[in-house]
Amino acid sequence: MCTSIITRSAALVSVGVLGLTACGGAGGGGDDPELVSGGTFVTAVNGEVNNTIPMTGSQPQERQVMVYAYESLIYSDEKGESEPWLAESWEEGDDGTSVTFTLKEGVTCHDGTDFTAEAAAANLNYHADPDNTSVHTDSLVPAGLKATGDGRTLEVTAPGTDPFLLSKIGTVEMVCAAGLEDPDSLQGASNGTGLYELTETRPDAFVYTTRKDYDWGPGGLTSKTKGVPDGMEVRVVTDESTRANLLISGELNAARISGTDRARVEDAGYDFTGVTNPIGQMLFNERDERPTHDPLVREALVTGFDHKEAAEVVTGGHPVELESLITESPYLCVPENGPLWDTPEHDPKRAGALLDEAGWKLGADGRRHRDGEKLEIAFAYDAASATHAPAAELLREYWLEIGVETDLEAMDGAAWSEHLYETFDWDTGWIQISSGGPTIQHAFYGGATPDKDGLNFMATSSDEYDEIAERAFSAAPDEACGHWEDAERLLVEEFHTFPLAGTVLPTFMNGAVFEETSYIQAPSIRMTE
Repeated sequence: MCTSIITRSAALVSVGVLGLTACGGAGGGGDDPELVSGGTFVTAVNGEVNNTIPMTGSQPQERQVMVYAYESLIYSDEKGESEPWLAESWEEGDDGTSVTFTLKEGVTCHDGTDFTAEAAAANLNYHADPDNTSVHTDSLVPAGLKATGDGRTLEVTAPGTDPFLLSKIGTVEMVCAAGLEDPDSLQGASNGTGLYELTETRPDAFVYTTRKDYDWGPGGLTSKTKGVPDGMEVRVVTDESTRANLLISGELNAARISGTDRARVEDAGYDFTGVTNPIGQMLFNERDERPTHDPLVREALVTGFDHKEAAEVVTGGHPVELESLITESPYLCVPENGPLWDTPEHDPKRAGALLDEAGWKLGADGRRHRDGEKLEIAFAYDAASATHAPAAELLREYWLEIGVETDLEAMDGAAWSEHLYETFDWDTGWIQISSGGPTIQHAFYGGATPDKDGLNFMATSSDEYDEIAERAFSAAPDEACGHWEDAERLLVEEFHTFPLAGTVLPTFMNGAVFEETSYIQAPSIRMTE
Protein backbone atom coordinates (compact mmCIF):
# COMPACT_ATOMS: atom_id res chain seq x y z
CA MET A 1 0.00 0.00 0.00
CA CYS A 2 1.50 3.28 -1.01
CA THR A 3 0.27 6.25 0.94
CA SER A 4 -0.32 5.59 4.58
CA ILE A 5 -0.39 3.05 7.30
CA ILE A 6 -1.72 -0.36 6.37
CA THR A 7 -4.75 -0.79 8.59
CA ARG A 8 -7.72 -2.95 9.30
CA SER A 9 -11.02 -1.23 9.98
CA ALA A 10 -10.25 -0.86 13.68
CA ALA A 11 -6.55 -0.20 13.31
CA LEU A 12 -4.35 2.84 13.57
CA VAL A 13 -4.47 5.80 11.26
CA SER A 14 -2.62 8.81 12.38
CA VAL A 15 -2.22 7.82 9.69
CA GLY A 16 11.46 13.30 2.24
CA VAL A 17 11.13 12.41 5.78
CA LEU A 18 10.12 16.06 6.03
CA GLY A 19 6.88 17.30 4.55
CA LEU A 20 7.50 19.75 1.75
CA THR A 21 5.84 23.11 1.27
CA ALA A 22 4.86 24.33 -2.16
CA CYS A 23 7.37 23.20 -4.76
CA GLY A 24 7.66 24.62 -8.23
CA GLY A 25 6.86 22.21 -11.00
CA ALA A 26 8.99 22.51 -14.09
CA GLY A 27 8.21 25.90 -15.52
CA GLY A 28 6.26 26.86 -12.38
CA GLY A 29 7.03 29.31 -9.64
CA GLY A 30 6.94 33.07 -9.86
CA ASP A 31 5.00 35.59 -7.81
CA ASP A 32 2.57 34.49 -5.14
CA PRO A 33 -0.91 34.07 -6.65
CA GLU A 34 -3.68 36.56 -5.90
CA LEU A 35 -6.22 35.15 -3.43
CA VAL A 36 -9.92 35.30 -4.26
CA SER A 37 -12.76 34.35 -1.95
CA GLY A 38 -15.66 32.14 -2.97
CA GLY A 39 -16.05 29.39 -5.51
CA THR A 40 -15.82 25.66 -4.91
CA PHE A 41 -12.56 23.90 -4.10
CA VAL A 42 -12.57 20.58 -5.95
CA THR A 43 -10.08 17.82 -5.23
CA ALA A 44 -9.91 14.08 -5.84
CA VAL A 45 -9.06 10.91 -3.98
CA ASN A 46 -7.76 7.87 -5.81
CA GLY A 47 -9.72 5.12 -4.05
CA GLU A 48 -13.25 4.19 -3.12
CA VAL A 49 -14.58 5.73 0.10
CA ASN A 50 -16.75 3.34 2.08
CA ASN A 51 -16.57 4.88 5.55
CA THR A 52 -16.83 8.50 6.69
CA ILE A 53 -16.99 7.73 10.43
CA PRO A 54 -13.87 9.26 12.04
CA MET A 55 -13.61 6.62 14.75
CA THR A 56 -13.41 3.69 12.33
CA GLY A 57 -12.60 4.90 8.80
CA SER A 58 -9.12 3.60 8.10
CA GLN A 59 -8.20 3.83 4.43
CA PRO A 60 -6.13 6.89 3.37
CA GLN A 61 -8.82 8.17 1.01
CA GLU A 62 -11.38 7.89 3.80
CA ARG A 63 -9.20 9.87 6.17
CA GLN A 64 -8.78 12.57 3.53
CA VAL A 65 -12.55 12.93 3.21
CA MET A 66 -12.89 13.24 6.99
CA VAL A 67 -10.17 15.81 7.71
CA TYR A 68 -12.14 18.64 6.10
CA ALA A 69 -14.96 18.38 8.65
CA TYR A 70 -13.16 17.58 11.90
CA GLU A 71 -10.59 19.43 13.96
CA SER A 72 -8.15 18.65 16.75
CA LEU A 73 -6.96 20.42 19.86
CA ILE A 74 -3.65 21.34 18.21
CA TYR A 75 -2.85 22.17 14.59
CA SER A 76 0.39 20.73 13.20
CA ASP A 77 1.64 22.31 9.98
CA GLU A 78 3.78 20.86 7.20
CA LYS A 79 6.95 21.60 9.16
CA GLY A 80 5.71 19.81 12.26
CA GLU A 81 5.19 23.08 14.15
CA SER A 82 2.22 23.18 16.54
CA GLU A 83 -0.22 26.00 17.15
CA PRO A 84 -3.60 26.38 18.89
CA TRP A 85 -6.74 25.09 17.21
CA LEU A 86 -9.63 23.99 19.42
CA ALA A 87 -7.39 24.55 22.43
CA GLU A 88 -6.01 28.03 23.00
CA SER A 89 -3.29 26.84 25.39
CA TRP A 90 -1.96 23.77 27.19
CA GLU A 91 0.41 22.78 29.95
CA GLU A 92 2.24 19.48 30.29
CA GLY A 93 2.84 17.82 33.64
CA ASP A 94 6.44 17.36 34.76
CA ASP A 95 6.22 13.56 34.82
CA GLY A 96 5.00 13.09 31.25
CA THR A 97 1.69 11.58 32.33
CA SER A 98 -0.67 14.56 32.11
CA VAL A 99 -1.71 17.53 29.99
CA THR A 100 -4.15 20.31 30.83
CA PHE A 101 -5.80 22.15 27.94
CA THR A 102 -7.77 25.38 27.95
CA LEU A 103 -10.28 25.33 25.10
CA LYS A 104 -11.25 28.33 23.02
CA GLU A 105 -14.53 30.07 23.67
CA GLY A 106 -17.40 30.05 21.21
CA VAL A 107 -16.59 26.86 19.31
CA THR A 108 -19.73 25.27 17.89
CA CYS A 109 -20.61 22.05 16.10
CA HIS A 110 -22.23 21.36 12.76
CA ASP A 111 -25.46 20.59 14.61
CA GLY A 112 -25.35 23.98 16.35
CA THR A 113 -24.39 22.75 19.82
CA ASP A 114 -21.45 24.10 21.78
CA PHE A 115 -18.20 22.16 21.74
CA THR A 116 -17.07 21.95 25.35
CA ALA A 117 -14.25 20.48 27.38
CA GLU A 118 -16.70 17.76 28.41
CA ALA A 119 -17.16 16.84 24.74
CA ALA A 120 -13.40 16.76 24.20
CA ALA A 121 -12.99 14.50 27.24
CA ALA A 122 -15.70 12.18 25.93
CA ASN A 123 -13.77 11.83 22.66
CA LEU A 124 -10.54 10.84 24.37
CA ASN A 125 -12.29 8.48 26.77
CA TYR A 126 -14.06 6.86 23.82
CA HIS A 127 -10.76 6.08 22.11
CA ALA A 128 -9.18 4.95 25.40
CA ASP A 129 -11.89 2.35 25.95
CA PRO A 130 -10.81 -0.95 24.34
CA ASP A 131 -14.47 -2.00 24.13
CA ASN A 132 -15.01 0.68 21.48
CA THR A 133 -13.93 0.19 17.89
CA SER A 134 -11.46 2.99 17.24
CA VAL A 135 -8.57 3.69 14.92
CA HIS A 136 -6.76 5.53 17.72
CA THR A 137 -6.91 3.11 20.65
CA ASP A 138 -3.41 2.27 21.88
CA SER A 139 -1.84 4.41 19.18
CA LEU A 140 -2.69 8.07 19.62
CA VAL A 141 -4.73 7.34 22.74
CA PRO A 142 -3.37 4.76 25.19
CA ALA A 143 -5.81 2.35 26.76
CA GLY A 144 -6.44 3.43 30.31
CA LEU A 145 -6.13 7.14 29.60
CA LYS A 146 -8.56 9.28 31.61
CA ALA A 147 -9.94 12.65 30.55
CA THR A 148 -12.23 15.05 32.39
CA GLY A 149 -13.78 18.32 31.25
CA ASP A 150 -15.12 21.25 33.18
CA GLY A 151 -16.11 24.40 31.36
CA ARG A 152 -13.15 25.22 29.13
CA THR A 153 -10.64 23.09 31.07
CA LEU A 154 -9.71 19.64 29.79
CA GLU A 155 -7.49 17.47 32.00
CA VAL A 156 -5.89 14.35 30.57
CA THR A 157 -3.96 11.71 32.51
CA ALA A 158 -2.17 8.76 30.93
CA PRO A 159 -1.62 5.43 32.70
CA GLY A 160 2.15 5.78 32.33
CA THR A 161 4.91 8.13 31.26
CA ASP A 162 4.68 9.17 27.64
CA PRO A 163 6.98 11.98 26.44
CA PHE A 164 4.81 12.37 23.33
CA LEU A 165 1.43 12.44 25.06
CA LEU A 166 0.70 16.03 24.00
CA SER A 167 1.65 15.43 20.37
CA LYS A 168 -0.56 12.36 20.15
CA ILE A 169 -3.77 13.35 21.90
CA GLY A 170 -3.49 16.86 20.50
CA THR A 171 -4.02 15.54 16.97
CA VAL A 172 -7.10 13.37 17.61
CA GLU A 173 -10.00 14.68 15.52
CA MET A 174 -12.90 15.73 17.72
CA VAL A 175 -16.45 14.55 17.10
CA CYS A 176 -19.38 16.41 18.61
CA ALA A 177 -21.50 14.79 21.32
CA ALA A 178 -24.37 13.52 19.17
CA GLY A 179 -21.99 11.92 16.69
CA LEU A 180 -20.01 10.24 19.43
CA GLU A 181 -23.22 8.82 20.90
CA ASP A 182 -24.40 7.58 17.49
CA PRO A 183 -21.37 6.91 15.24
CA ASP A 184 -23.57 5.56 12.44
CA SER A 185 -25.05 9.05 12.07
CA LEU A 186 -21.66 10.15 10.71
CA GLN A 187 -21.82 7.84 7.71
CA GLY A 188 -22.32 10.18 4.77
CA ALA A 189 -22.58 13.23 7.03
CA SER A 190 -20.46 15.11 9.55
CA ASN A 191 -20.82 16.47 13.06
CA GLY A 192 -17.60 18.18 13.94
CA THR A 193 -16.33 21.70 14.44
CA GLY A 194 -14.67 22.12 11.06
CA LEU A 195 -14.98 25.06 8.71
CA TYR A 196 -16.43 22.65 6.15
CA GLU A 197 -19.55 20.55 6.81
CA LEU A 198 -20.23 17.39 4.80
CA THR A 199 -23.74 17.99 3.47
CA GLU A 200 -24.12 15.65 0.49
CA THR A 201 -22.69 12.33 -0.61
CA ARG A 202 -22.83 10.61 -3.96
CA PRO A 203 -21.17 7.38 -5.10
CA ASP A 204 -18.39 9.37 -6.72
CA ALA A 205 -18.31 12.62 -4.72
CA PHE A 206 -18.57 14.25 -1.30
CA VAL A 207 -19.90 17.81 -1.06
CA TYR A 208 -19.16 20.28 1.75
CA THR A 209 -20.65 23.64 2.66
CA THR A 210 -18.50 26.37 4.21
CA ARG A 211 -19.80 27.55 7.57
CA LYS A 212 -20.63 31.25 7.95
CA ASP A 213 -19.98 31.49 11.69
CA TYR A 214 -16.48 30.03 11.95
CA ASP A 215 -13.86 32.13 13.76
CA TRP A 216 -11.54 29.81 15.76
CA GLY A 217 -9.15 28.46 13.14
CA PRO A 218 -5.36 28.32 13.44
CA GLY A 219 -3.56 31.53 12.58
CA GLY A 220 -6.75 33.57 12.95
CA LEU A 221 -8.65 31.69 10.23
CA THR A 222 -12.34 32.61 9.97
CA SER A 223 -15.14 32.16 7.46
CA LYS A 224 -14.27 35.61 6.12
CA THR A 225 -10.55 35.03 5.59
CA LYS A 226 -9.57 36.02 2.07
CA GLY A 227 -9.34 33.03 -0.24
CA VAL A 228 -11.71 30.74 1.69
CA PRO A 229 -14.03 28.95 -0.76
CA ASP A 230 -17.82 28.85 -0.45
CA GLY A 231 -17.74 25.07 -0.53
CA MET A 232 -15.76 21.98 -1.37
CA GLU A 233 -16.15 18.81 -3.37
CA VAL A 234 -14.07 15.66 -3.09
CA ARG A 235 -14.41 13.41 -6.13
CA VAL A 236 -13.44 9.77 -6.38
CA VAL A 237 -11.20 9.52 -9.46
CA THR A 238 -9.27 6.27 -9.46
CA ASP A 239 -7.50 6.72 -12.80
CA GLU A 240 -4.42 8.94 -12.63
CA SER A 241 -4.54 10.04 -16.26
CA THR A 242 -8.11 11.20 -15.71
CA ARG A 243 -7.03 13.15 -12.62
CA ALA A 244 -4.28 14.80 -14.64
CA ASN A 245 -6.68 15.74 -17.43
CA LEU A 246 -9.20 17.18 -14.97
CA LEU A 247 -6.51 19.22 -13.23
CA ILE A 248 -5.15 20.66 -16.47
CA SER A 249 -8.66 21.49 -17.70
CA GLY A 250 -9.40 23.33 -14.46
CA GLU A 251 -12.09 20.94 -13.24
CA LEU A 252 -9.90 19.97 -10.29
CA ASN A 253 -8.05 22.40 -8.04
CA ALA A 254 -5.94 19.66 -6.48
CA ALA A 255 -4.85 16.20 -7.57
CA ARG A 256 -2.16 13.76 -6.53
CA ILE A 257 -0.31 12.64 -9.64
CA SER A 258 2.82 10.58 -9.11
CA GLY A 259 3.02 8.11 -11.98
CA THR A 260 3.70 8.46 -15.68
CA ASP A 261 1.41 11.50 -15.96
CA ARG A 262 3.52 13.50 -13.51
CA ALA A 263 5.94 14.72 -16.18
CA ARG A 264 3.28 16.28 -18.42
CA VAL A 265 1.65 18.05 -15.47
CA GLU A 266 5.01 19.41 -14.32
CA ASP A 267 5.85 20.43 -17.88
CA ALA A 268 2.58 22.37 -17.99
CA GLY A 269 3.92 24.52 -15.16
CA TYR A 270 1.70 23.57 -12.24
CA ASP A 271 3.05 23.95 -8.71
CA PHE A 272 2.68 21.22 -6.14
CA THR A 273 2.97 20.41 -2.49
CA GLY A 274 4.23 17.07 -1.38
CA VAL A 275 5.09 14.68 1.39
CA THR A 276 7.59 11.90 1.34
CA ASN A 277 5.98 8.51 1.01
CA PRO A 278 8.08 5.46 1.97
CA ILE A 279 6.81 3.75 -1.16
CA GLY A 280 9.81 1.42 -1.32
CA GLN A 281 9.57 0.14 2.24
CA MET A 282 9.41 -3.63 2.62
CA LEU A 283 7.97 -5.51 5.59
CA PHE A 284 8.20 -9.21 6.38
CA ASN A 285 5.76 -11.77 7.75
CA GLU A 286 7.64 -13.35 10.65
CA ARG A 287 5.14 -16.00 11.70
CA ASP A 288 6.67 -19.39 12.41
CA GLU A 289 5.19 -21.07 9.35
CA ARG A 290 6.46 -18.47 6.86
CA PRO A 291 9.92 -18.66 5.24
CA THR A 292 10.51 -15.02 6.17
CA HIS A 293 10.37 -16.00 9.85
CA ASP A 294 14.08 -16.80 9.38
CA PRO A 295 16.29 -13.66 9.49
CA LEU A 296 18.70 -15.39 7.11
CA VAL A 297 15.97 -15.55 4.47
CA ARG A 298 15.01 -11.93 5.07
CA GLU A 299 18.63 -10.81 4.68
CA ALA A 300 19.01 -12.94 1.55
CA LEU A 301 15.98 -11.31 -0.05
CA VAL A 302 17.33 -7.84 0.76
CA THR A 303 20.80 -8.58 -0.61
CA GLY A 304 19.40 -10.45 -3.60
CA PHE A 305 18.41 -7.47 -5.77
CA ASP A 306 19.94 -4.24 -7.08
CA HIS A 307 18.81 -1.52 -4.70
CA LYS A 308 19.53 1.44 -6.94
CA GLU A 309 17.65 -0.04 -9.88
CA ALA A 310 14.70 -1.07 -7.73
CA ALA A 311 14.55 2.37 -6.08
CA GLU A 312 14.33 4.03 -9.48
CA VAL A 313 11.48 1.78 -10.56
CA VAL A 314 9.41 1.80 -7.37
CA THR A 315 9.60 5.60 -7.11
CA GLY A 316 8.89 6.23 -10.79
CA GLY A 317 12.33 7.76 -11.24
CA HIS A 318 12.04 10.10 -8.24
CA PRO A 319 13.85 8.33 -5.36
CA VAL A 320 14.43 10.04 -2.02
CA GLU A 321 16.62 8.52 0.68
CA LEU A 322 14.64 7.69 3.80
CA GLU A 323 16.37 9.17 6.83
CA SER A 324 13.98 7.62 9.34
CA LEU A 325 10.98 5.33 9.58
CA ILE A 326 9.09 8.41 10.81
CA THR A 327 7.72 10.12 7.71
CA GLU A 328 4.76 12.23 8.84
CA SER A 329 4.15 15.41 10.82
CA PRO A 330 5.06 16.14 13.62
CA TYR A 331 8.23 14.09 12.81
CA LEU A 332 8.96 13.05 16.39
CA CYS A 333 12.45 11.63 16.92
CA VAL A 334 13.63 12.01 13.33
CA PRO A 335 17.45 12.09 13.66
CA GLU A 336 19.22 15.24 12.53
CA ASN A 337 21.90 13.30 10.66
CA GLY A 338 20.01 10.24 9.52
CA PRO A 339 19.73 7.56 8.53
CA LEU A 340 21.39 5.89 11.51
CA TRP A 341 21.20 2.35 10.15
CA ASP A 342 23.54 0.40 7.90
CA THR A 343 22.10 -1.72 5.10
CA PRO A 344 23.87 -4.25 2.86
CA GLU A 345 24.62 -3.81 -0.83
CA HIS A 346 23.36 -6.05 -3.61
CA ASP A 347 25.37 -9.27 -3.32
CA PRO A 348 23.81 -12.32 -5.02
CA LYS A 349 26.67 -14.57 -3.93
CA ARG A 350 26.08 -13.71 -0.27
CA ALA A 351 22.33 -14.05 -0.76
CA GLY A 352 22.83 -17.58 -2.01
CA ALA A 353 25.12 -18.42 0.89
CA LEU A 354 22.55 -17.12 3.37
CA LEU A 355 19.86 -19.31 1.82
CA ASP A 356 22.21 -22.29 1.95
CA GLU A 357 22.81 -21.60 5.63
CA ALA A 358 19.06 -21.44 6.19
CA GLY A 359 18.72 -24.90 4.64
CA TRP A 360 17.26 -23.81 1.32
CA LYS A 361 19.50 -25.64 -1.15
CA LEU A 362 19.69 -25.05 -4.88
CA GLY A 363 18.25 -28.01 -6.79
CA ALA A 364 18.81 -29.31 -10.29
CA ASP A 365 15.80 -27.30 -11.41
CA GLY A 366 17.54 -24.07 -10.39
CA ARG A 367 15.11 -23.54 -7.50
CA ARG A 368 15.63 -23.58 -3.74
CA HIS A 369 14.23 -26.51 -1.74
CA ARG A 370 14.21 -27.65 1.87
CA ASP A 371 12.73 -30.90 3.14
CA GLY A 372 10.98 -31.40 -0.19
CA GLU A 373 9.39 -27.95 -0.13
CA LYS A 374 10.15 -25.31 -2.76
CA LEU A 375 10.98 -21.80 -1.55
CA GLU A 376 8.28 -19.51 -2.89
CA ILE A 377 7.74 -15.97 -1.63
CA ALA A 378 4.29 -14.35 -1.61
CA PHE A 379 4.94 -10.70 -2.50
CA ALA A 380 2.13 -8.20 -1.90
CA TYR A 381 1.87 -4.79 -3.53
CA ASP A 382 -0.66 -2.01 -4.00
CA ALA A 383 -2.87 -2.56 -7.03
CA ALA A 384 -3.55 1.18 -7.25
CA SER A 385 0.13 2.11 -7.48
CA ALA A 386 1.56 2.79 -10.93
CA THR A 387 5.05 1.75 -9.81
CA HIS A 388 4.56 -1.13 -7.39
CA ALA A 389 3.83 -3.76 -10.03
CA PRO A 390 6.90 -3.15 -12.24
CA ALA A 391 9.12 -2.90 -9.16
CA ALA A 392 7.73 -6.17 -7.82
CA GLU A 393 8.34 -7.81 -11.19
CA LEU A 394 11.94 -6.58 -11.08
CA LEU A 395 12.50 -8.21 -7.68
CA ARG A 396 10.97 -11.44 -8.94
CA GLU A 397 13.51 -11.52 -11.75
CA TYR A 398 16.42 -10.89 -9.39
CA TRP A 399 15.25 -13.45 -6.85
CA LEU A 400 14.79 -16.07 -9.55
CA GLU A 401 18.53 -15.72 -10.23
CA ILE A 402 19.24 -16.92 -6.67
CA GLY A 403 16.71 -19.74 -6.94
CA VAL A 404 13.71 -18.10 -5.27
CA GLU A 405 10.31 -18.16 -6.91
CA THR A 406 7.94 -15.27 -6.22
CA ASP A 407 4.16 -15.10 -6.37
CA LEU A 408 3.14 -11.49 -6.99
CA GLU A 409 -0.20 -10.47 -5.49
CA ALA A 410 -1.88 -7.12 -6.25
CA MET A 411 -3.94 -5.85 -3.31
CA ASP A 412 -6.88 -3.49 -3.07
CA GLY A 413 -8.10 -2.13 0.27
CA ALA A 414 -10.18 -5.19 1.14
CA ALA A 415 -7.38 -7.58 0.20
CA TRP A 416 -4.86 -5.69 2.34
CA SER A 417 -7.13 -5.99 5.35
CA GLU A 418 -7.77 -9.68 4.73
CA HIS A 419 -4.16 -10.71 4.12
CA LEU A 420 -2.48 -8.58 6.77
CA TYR A 421 -5.01 -8.89 9.57
CA GLU A 422 -6.95 -12.10 8.98
CA THR A 423 -5.35 -14.80 6.83
CA PHE A 424 -1.70 -13.66 7.19
CA ASP A 425 -1.09 -15.19 3.76
CA TRP A 426 1.87 -13.13 2.59
CA ASP A 427 5.65 -13.07 3.08
CA THR A 428 6.88 -9.64 2.06
CA GLY A 429 6.04 -6.81 -0.29
CA TRP A 430 5.89 -3.08 -0.84
CA ILE A 431 4.14 -2.39 2.46
CA GLN A 432 4.56 0.82 4.42
CA ILE A 433 3.99 1.96 7.97
CA SER A 434 3.90 5.73 7.87
CA SER A 435 3.54 7.66 11.10
CA GLY A 436 4.56 10.84 12.88
CA GLY A 437 6.22 9.31 15.93
CA PRO A 438 7.94 6.23 17.33
CA THR A 439 5.26 5.16 19.80
CA ILE A 440 2.86 4.73 16.90
CA GLN A 441 5.48 2.68 15.06
CA HIS A 442 5.88 0.59 18.20
CA ALA A 443 2.25 -0.48 18.06
CA PHE A 444 3.14 -2.33 14.85
CA TYR A 445 6.61 -3.66 15.61
CA GLY A 446 6.30 -4.28 19.34
CA GLY A 447 2.62 -4.62 20.03
CA ALA A 448 0.21 -7.52 20.07
CA THR A 449 -0.68 -9.42 16.91
CA PRO A 450 -4.11 -9.03 15.26
CA ASP A 451 -5.41 -12.29 16.72
CA LYS A 452 -4.88 -10.63 20.11
CA ASP A 453 -6.49 -7.36 19.00
CA GLY A 454 -3.16 -5.72 18.17
CA LEU A 455 -1.59 -4.12 15.11
CA ASN A 456 1.61 -6.17 14.80
CA PHE A 457 0.51 -7.86 11.58
CA MET A 458 4.11 -8.88 10.81
CA ALA A 459 4.33 -10.84 14.10
CA THR A 460 7.66 -9.10 14.68
CA SER A 461 9.38 -10.49 17.75
CA SER A 462 12.68 -9.21 19.15
CA ASP A 463 13.65 -9.30 22.81
CA GLU A 464 16.30 -6.66 22.21
CA TYR A 465 13.81 -4.34 20.53
CA ASP A 466 11.34 -4.84 23.38
CA GLU A 467 14.03 -3.96 25.93
CA ILE A 468 14.97 -0.77 24.08
CA ALA A 469 11.31 0.22 23.74
CA GLU A 470 10.75 -0.35 27.45
CA ARG A 471 13.64 1.98 28.25
CA ALA A 472 12.25 4.57 25.83
CA PHE A 473 8.80 4.52 27.40
CA SER A 474 10.20 5.13 30.88
CA ALA A 475 12.85 7.67 29.85
CA ALA A 476 12.72 11.38 30.49
CA PRO A 477 11.35 13.36 27.52
CA ASP A 478 14.80 14.65 26.56
CA GLU A 479 16.24 11.12 26.52
CA ALA A 480 13.44 9.12 24.92
CA CYS A 481 14.35 9.87 21.30
CA GLY A 482 17.82 8.41 21.70
CA HIS A 483 16.31 5.09 22.71
CA TRP A 484 13.76 5.15 19.91
CA GLU A 485 16.52 5.84 17.39
CA ASP A 486 18.34 2.75 18.69
CA ALA A 487 15.13 0.76 18.29
CA GLU A 488 14.68 2.00 14.73
CA ARG A 489 18.24 1.03 13.84
CA LEU A 490 17.66 -2.47 15.18
CA LEU A 491 14.46 -2.92 13.15
CA VAL A 492 16.34 -2.19 9.95
CA GLU A 493 19.60 -3.98 10.69
CA GLU A 494 17.80 -7.15 11.84
CA PHE A 495 15.74 -7.04 8.62
CA HIS A 496 12.35 -6.62 10.24
CA THR A 497 11.90 -3.92 7.62
CA PHE A 498 13.90 -2.65 4.67
CA PRO A 499 13.46 1.06 3.82
CA LEU A 500 14.68 0.92 0.23
CA ALA A 501 13.55 4.39 -0.84
CA GLY A 502 10.88 7.01 -0.56
CA THR A 503 9.50 9.48 -3.03
CA VAL A 504 7.79 12.83 -2.87
CA LEU A 505 4.10 12.37 -3.58
CA PRO A 506 3.14 15.57 -5.41
CA THR A 507 -0.31 17.06 -5.09
CA PHE A 508 -0.62 19.57 -7.92
CA MET A 509 -2.55 22.83 -7.66
CA ASN A 510 -4.65 24.74 -10.17
CA GLY A 511 -6.61 27.75 -8.97
CA ALA A 512 -5.84 27.13 -5.31
CA VAL A 513 -2.99 26.89 -2.82
CA PHE A 514 -2.77 24.76 0.32
CA GLU A 515 -0.46 22.92 2.69
CA GLU A 516 -0.16 19.16 2.97
CA THR A 517 1.04 16.91 5.77
CA SER A 518 -0.43 13.44 5.47
CA TYR A 519 -3.41 15.02 3.70
CA ILE A 520 -4.41 18.44 2.38
CA GLN A 521 -4.91 20.57 5.47
CA ALA A 522 -8.36 22.16 5.44
CA PRO A 523 -7.35 25.40 7.25
CA SER A 524 -4.70 26.10 4.61
CA ILE A 525 -6.93 26.01 1.52
CA ARG A 526 -7.16 29.31 -0.37
CA MET A 527 -8.64 29.93 -3.81
CA THR A 528 -6.58 31.91 -6.34
CA GLU A 529 -7.15 33.73 -9.60
